[in-house]
Amino acid sequence: MSWHQQEIRLAPRARGFHLITDEITAALPALADLEVGLLHLQLLHTSASLTLNENADPDVRHDMDAFLRDLVPGDLPYFRHTLEGPDVRVI
Repeated sequence: MSWHQQEIRLAPRARGFHLITDEITAALPALADLEVGLLHLQLLHTSASLTLNENADPDVRHDMDAFLRDLVPGDLPYFRHTLEGPDVRVI
């Protein structure tokens, strides 16, 4: 059994749900040679997270984004976490 560890830097993005599969697979070309494996991703960003979806319907990303924007608008005055600056809304 062998291990591989690597840092991958993703392009900056505005607030929302974004597909990153192509960037991950491009950064790890050895994935094409594997038959079995396990991939761990650690996101080193204080206000971002990863979700896993089958991506069969692009409306899922839209619906998840709309739900979270309604639940947590980006302009709440009592948010203390502002080091990364304001989020930019992209529609």
